Formats: sequence, C-alpha cells, structure tokens
Amino acid sequence: QVQLVESGGGLVQPGGSLRLSCTVSGNIFRSYAMAWYRQAPGKQRELVAAISPGVMTNYADSVKGRFTISRDNAKNTVYLQMNSLKPEDTAVYYCNAKRTLFSTEPILNWGQGTQVTVSS
Repeated sequence: QVQLVESGGGLVQPGGSLRLSCTVSGNIFRSYAMAWYRQAPGKQRELVAAISPGVMTNYADSVKGRFTISRDNAKNTVYLQMNSLKPEDTAVYYCNAKRTLFSTEPILNWGQGTQVTVSS
C-alpha cells in the first residue's frame, strides 16, 4: 500500500520561510504528477501547487511567486518551498498524487499532513 509522509511544518512569523517534504512509498512516484494541498480550519481542502513527472509546474494564484514545488525522483520525495509566508497560509498541508498535472482529483489515501502556522 502506498503511503504519504509529510514533514517540515511549524510555527513561523509572517514573512518567514518553511520547506515541506513529502516522501512516497511504493513504485508509483515517477509515473504521476505530485501536488500539495492545504486545508485551513473551517475551509475545504484546496490545491496549492503541482508538478508533473517532467517537472512542469502550476500554482494557485494565492501562492504564485512565493511558493516553489520541486521533486526528487531518486528519493521519491516532493518538496514545497514556502517564502514570504502570510497568516492566511496557515493550514494543514498535505501531498498527494494526480494522474496528470492538470487533473483535479488526488489518487491516493491522504497522509497525516503537516501543520503550518504563520503568526507573530
């Protein structure tokens, strides 16, 4: 069974940076697009960024220019570098796989996520 393990969250002041990591077990990593999602309290989970196996990327408008998604196929790991963090970025962040860069539905069971809190 494929498992997702997210890490790297924490408490950071506005304007600060964090780097999230997600390691994927199993053999599917190189075949699928990977994505980061987030869910803030009382809100629906939303797509933040995605990266194809060929390293094309796309981003939600709210994070463009501040977040960068990348992947290391040798390590089965996807990263999210988050700069210039804002209080509205506070959420639990999850990763998942998608069939294509622009498909909307994730294909794996969700991991535990990692909490990001932006506050002074």
